[in-house]
Amino acid sequence: MLSHMSTTTGILILVGLVLLWIITAYNRLITLVNHAKEAWADIQVQLKRRYDLIPNLVETVKGYAAHESSAFENVTRARAAAMGASGAAGKAQAENMLTGALKSLFAVSEAYPDLKANQNFLQLQRELGDTEDKIQASRRFYNTTVMALNTAEQSFPGNLIANAFGFKPMDLFELSSTDAAAAEPVKVRF
Repeated sequence: MLSHMSTTTGILILVGLVLLWIITAYNRLITLVNHAKEAWADIQVQLKRRYDLIPNLVETVKGYAAHESSAFENVTRARAAAMGASGAAGKAQAENMLTGALKSLFAVSEAYPDLKANQNFLQLQRELGDTEDKIQASRRFYNTTVMALNTAEQSFPGNLIANAFGFKPMDLFELSSTDAAAAEPVKVRF
């Protein structure tokens, strides 16, 4: 009788430990998912700031280089595409296009010395440069968080919990490796 009770107690302890492990592993995955969502929200905030600066920048440059309409149209189209993109992969592709369009806009501004001396233009340059730095930092934080989440979901024994509860890997926010120009931050210094 005593050995039967100790076997039952041992089984209950083992079941309790397994349940505790499942709860802990599940909560860790939930924490990582929430950190990744928070990091993505940080990226969205910085991208919105960038999108808000672009029309002011375009208007300032237009005042000096009105005949450069293709550069303005490209920036406007790229901004609209970036604002409408969803998901990390789609957003990264649209951001690559926007970065290239902004670079062409700044290249146009090189030809106008009065524009380069305009205080409004200089302030917009500083703000855009600061925003670009914040986007880079936010992207690094997001990618680090997503990498930790994906590793936890794919590693044993966490993959057992991730598969059982339907966790899916998240995409990294990567710049296109085929477009070396887009991989460089927008240069806003003259």
